[in-house]
Amino acid sequence: MVNEILPLIREHDRFFIITHIRPDGDALGSQIALGLFLEKMGKQVAMINSDSPPYNLDWLPGSEKVEVYDGALSQREAILEADVAFVLDTNDEDRLGHLGSTVRKTDAVKVLIDHHMEPEKWFDVPFVRNTAAATGSLVYEIIDALDPSLIDADIATALYTAIMTDTGSFRYSHVTPDLHRMIADILERGEIEPAPIHENIFDRKSMPGLRLLGRMLNRIRTRHNGQVAYSVVTQRMVDDTGASWDDKDGFVNYILSIDGVKAALLFSEVSDGAKISFRSEADTRVDEWARAFDGGGHRNASGAYVKRPSFEDVIEDVMDVADRYIDIDPPHNLGDGLSAEDASYLETMMKARSGDK
Repeated sequence: MVNEILPLIREHDRFFIITHIRPDGDALGSQIALGLFLEKMGKQVAMINSDSPPYNLDWLPGSEKVEVYDGALSQREAILEADVAFVLDTNDEDRLGHLGSTVRKTDAVKVLIDHHMEPEKWFDVPFVRNTAAATGSLVYEIIDALDPSLIDADIATALYTAIMTDTGSFRYSHVTPDLHRMIADILERGEIEPAPIHENIFDRKSMPGLRLLGRMLNRIRTRHNGQVAYSVVTQRMVDDTGASWDDKDGFVNYILSIDGVKAALLFSEVSDGAKISFRSEADTRVDEWARAFDGGGHRNASGAYVKRPSFEDVIEDVMDVADRYIDIDPPHNLGDGLSAEDASYLETMMKARSGDK
């Protein structure tokens, strides 16, 4: 598929690049990397999104070139006059926000670069591989096929951010030796260090964000003998702490870090239901669970937007079917893991408390 994209880039001059609403590291990093690369090839590039980047990504080199759509004439012209429109990290018109219909109806050649399943049918050139670790890895393949010598520190930083964030810092199932070799090439060509990137993304916490984290942690609940856990973020929690919704990024990973938890969910309240983040250990998949509620994503990281009359209804409906999608281990017997002496002592204590001596 990449071979269909290469002549489009070589033979055209005007490009428009967009990614999904509330862009994450893979979305924004892929967009910036491709945009900066095309500029170094001498192309005219417009990068426009429906939403601004979250605070922990606004430091990315090149992010100042990504515009938030406000209807300005220059933005409309950039979209309508583009020869090629790249849509990155989403295959759904609705996920492009209020720019969705404009992008779909443009006369430009519409190219999808994505690693999610079941793309919509309006793309002219779909470059989709659901086994890819990140959209950023697909962007790297395009760059590598055209002129990898153009990878500088800014492009390398964007690519590394894209791949690192969407692989859970290289721990998800699609991480392979080939991916690590790709990362090595990115680091070498850009002459960059990973540590500052990790610090900017994961170690920048606001005080309101930490207060929100504390409240979320206090609301963690477990089911199925501690193998499935979930928590919530409500509008009142956000308001009371003075945090923003962006502050909850990564919260679900705290839930997953609990010893014994196979799958973790974070329910975020919206006016008509909830947005849900699903995460799981490497040998447990949550994508099928998310798709059961019209969501989607990857084996270990998925999401869904579930509409119900109340926030509580969403939690109940989703959690009540956990055992249909997660292999729950049976509870241990009373004596499992105990020595004969400890088991005898525990039995004596239990009889004493019940009055059966």
